Amino acid sequence: MLTLLLAALLHQQPQQPATRNPVARVVVTPADPAIVIGDTIRLRATAYDSAGHPLPGARIRWFGDGEGGVDSTGLVTGSARGMVTVRVVAALPGAPSRPVTVRVRVHSPPASRVEIAPAVSRLLVGQRLRLEALPYASNGDRRYDEIRWTSSAPRVVSVGDDGRLTARAVGRATLTAAAGAASATLAVTVTPNTIRRLEITGGAPGARTGDVLRFGVVARDAAGREISGVTPTWSLTPGQGLIDHDGTFVAYAPGTYVVTADFGSVSTETSVRVAYRNVRRPTRTIGRLPVARMPTAEFWPHPDGRHAYLTTIGDRMYAVDISDPAHLAFTDSIIVDARTINDVMTTPDGRFGVITREGASNRRNGIVILSLEDPAHPRVIGEYTETVTGGVHSSYVYSQPRYGTHIYITDDATGSMRVIDINDAAHPREVARFQVDAPEAGRYLHDVDLWDGLAYLSYWDNGLVIVDVGNGMRGGSPTTPQLVSQLKYDLNDVYRRVEEEGGPGFTRGTHTAWRHRSRPLVFVGDEVYSAPGAGMKRMFGRLHVIDVTEINHPREIAWYEPPDGGSHNVWVAGDTLYLGDYQGGLRVVDISGDLRGDLLAAGREMAWLATGDSRGTTPNAPMAWGAFWHNGLIWANDLNSGLWAVRLEPRREMEAAPAVP
Repeated sequence: MLTLLLAALLHQQPQQPATRNPVARVVVTPADPAIVIGDTIRLRATAYDSAGHPLPGARIRWFGDGEGGVDSTGLVTGSARGMVTVRVVAALPGAPSRPVTVRVRVHSPPASRVEIAPAVSRLLVGQRLRLEALPYASNGDRRYDEIRWTSSAPRVVSVGDDGRLTARAVGRATLTAAAGAASATLAVTVTPNTIRRLEITGGAPGARTGDVLRFGVVARDAAGREISGVTPTWSLTPGQGLIDHDGTFVAYAPGTYVVTADFGSVSTETSVRVAYRNVRRPTRTIGRLPVARMPTAEFWPHPDGRHAYLTTIGDRMYAVDISDPAHLAFTDSIIVDARTINDVMTTPDGRFGVITREGASNRRNGIVILSLEDPAHPRVIGEYTETVTGGVHSSYVYSQPRYGTHIYITDDATGSMRVIDINDAAHPREVARFQVDAPEAGRYLHDVDLWDGLAYLSYWDNGLVIVDVGNGMRGGSPTTPQLVSQLKYDLNDVYRRVEEEGGPGFTRGTHTAWRHRSRPLVFVGDEVYSAPGAGMKRMFGRLHVIDVTEINHPREIAWYEPPDGGSHNVWVAGDTLYLGDYQGGLRVVDISGDLRGDLLAAGREMAWLATGDSRGTTPNAPMAWGAFWHNGLIWANDLNSGLWAVRLEPRREMEAAPAVP
């Protein structure tokens, strides 16, 4: 959006090709600016002519995006860790300068707490164990400060700079991990090592790649009595997989793995034979509906199973007859004042629909309410713009028996969630607002998913935010949303290679979330693309698998990252995940059973389809927006090529897994 705005500004300036531009250069101070989240810095710009003389009459224009913003005076505010990209244009009448780019680094606040894992309390003499200390800032950002380890009794337990400890003698010791002014302690008791026999429990003699096995260990003394409360060091050979400190194991490649539990002076091991997962399945395209006039965006099926709706990066939404997937056809369209109709969704009973608007010519965006009395021919019956004129990117229609039907929408202008009551669909009204505690400059809410009275918010720089809007665990309702928990992860660290390949100023954020309807999992996808001008015309993005068994403490347990695209919109049905992978097309992933680690490396990808088409707005260039499972088919909506109806075929016999050596 910023690039388009600058281009429009320069285009609107009267051009004087015969006259040399008096603005030769623009100097911005201070050089290499940096601030802490929530702080500000004043940038100043001076225009000079070719002789090096200042041009006091030059008008300075400021534009900014990224993890913060800049106002018309050059005051930059940092909202999240990362970077604010500021572009400066200095102009005399009819002679704008070239934009000058200044990047302001935004740092997290100092560490305010440290977490130590594993939280062991008992060690045996001679035992070695590595602890990990994770520092966090007051806003929840993960920090990477140098950790200072100390032991109150080094003769009992010594600890190295890397957190490796050795239990040397019977006694007690307190271990301290400090990062800046923050610290955490761990009290440890060392007892005599009376282990004479170890038995590994759990696991299995055989598994497939991607299967999660849980190993335990029983330690016994000379009399055969069990020694409780002890924690081994787990390891595996070869290293094509992972094993956590609690004995959770997953293999990425077939072969024989040796799993070891070690207590220093005594250890034991077991082996696991791992075969190929072998879940690959072919696809068959059943039907196609190309859209040549403009890029397509969101797809949503009507509850009757025979109709659906397809939005555009433009001013219209199409109604589609999907009753015969081999012969898809448009039945009608709705045209509204918008440059983007990003989202569409129906009420559960199918009587009404909602579309979102961005880029309206009158700057009154918001949402439009549709009557779907005739699903093939939707008609506008109302709108809501009052508090969301700046634009609505995403929405979710959700009904609860106790509260009726509401729309949970994102407000582009303030980065908040607005709750709109549509129990009287023709007269929608706002009943609540929720936003994270973060600076408004750069604060952005991208998407909303709801399940069991909980809203799962994709809050860009602020990660996954879970809000009670009717579940009751925090006393929340549609009119009184209440925060449940939040999970932030380090976007800059995860996508370090994007900056390495394309330079600083790249865009990344938590983009979408899908709560599994029967398992305590949330699939959270990121949207990532290179800095403007980097020349990398591709998208990136990881899909994080979040365990919400303990809803107050969500934690990441696995991930899936396509090698050639990213993770845009996702749909989950049972044990299968469907994903729009941008330029990578349609992806289908096996999510059966427990999940751990790298799902792609573990062979859980089931199918892939390149959704490029010669009849698209951009011919033969896949840009898959999302995927739905509906009526036994995968419905893939592609930005460049329209709608696809795809069948996942049975696995071919020729793909039978080879034997494990």
